[in-house]
Amino acid sequence: MSRPDPAPPACVRCGKPQVAAVAPFCSAGCKDRDLLDWLDERHAIPGEALDNDREHD
Repeated sequence: MSRPDPAPPACVRCGKPQVAAVAPFCSAGCKDRDLLDWLDERHAIPGEALDNDREHD
């Protein structure tokens, strides 16, 4: 007895099935909206805050 095919991975933004051309998203629209969220600083990578006033050597 064969196993049914597993469900395709879900879009990380809306949960619809991913499309290979824009993975891990389902569409260019979701991909663009995610990029806008990063640019508007709605997403962030956890870590210590950087001291932007410090001069680099």
